[in-house]
Amino acid sequence: MGCKEKNKATAIGQHPGDVWTWTAICAETKLIPSWRIGTRGWETAWEFCRDLARRFTGHLQITTDGHAAYRFAVGQAFGDVDFAQLVKIYGKDDKGNDVCVGSRKVRRRGNPDMSRVSTSYVERSNLTVRMTNRRFTRLTNGFSKKIDNHALILAVCFMSYNFCRKHQSLKATPAQAAGIADKQWTVEDVVDMIEKHSAQKIEASFEAAFADIRWQQPRKAPKAYTPKQPLTPWYLDPESGGPNPEVRKAGVRYESEFS
Repeated sequence: MGCKEKNKATAIGQHPGDVWTWTAICAETKLIPSWRIGTRGWETAWEFCRDLARRFTGHLQITTDGHAAYRFAVGQAFGDVDFAQLVKIYGKDDKGNDVCVGSRKVRRRGNPDMSRVSTSYVERSNLTVRMTNRRFTRLTNGFSKKIDNHALILAVCFMSYNFCRKHQSLKATPAQAAGIADKQWTVEDVVDMIEKHSAQKIEASFEAAFADIRWQQPRKAPKAYTPKQPLTPWYLDPESGGPNPEVRKAGVRYESEFS
């Protein structure tokens, strides 16, 4: 990614180095149910197998290449599974180059049918991905420089492979063969799905932002201020009895009370 692993330390800028794409394929429907990008180590193998196990039910037979990380990851993720590896044997040709001179089938777990142990389907799908995606071609301007962009284009690639592209031998898309789609999708269908998903994601984030805000009863308005009625001066009340009567009338203000 960006540059080779051996050149990462001396390259200008930050480069992730070698980035591997892990894929799985169903031998019957040709569906690619899971994929992951990461390192070649056991951490990525475990994450990849754990995600793959959640997408299947029932008893499975799995074949992988001879990569040692699969021995732990497949058994831990799937539990009860028939698991075998097709280990390739390499040698040297006349020019000293590494070449595959043979292979052997190794039973790792359960009771796999050794006649069906093969990696041909996944190797052919890997070729399809590389031939239809220029981001895997080094020394070109189409080669991926950023891992985020690489992951996004792979998502588009596998979505198109599963739902939009008819398989030549099946005469249907892998999604149709697997029974998870009732038609061949178009690019417009994919765009509509993405737009709906984005709208739902925005709405969910908006609701989550206000989920912790508790509803409070609005404050009651204060009572209106009612001024006291002023007292009537004695000279405006003819029945007051004068400015200083002996018996004063309620509600009347007399002369002695004026300041």
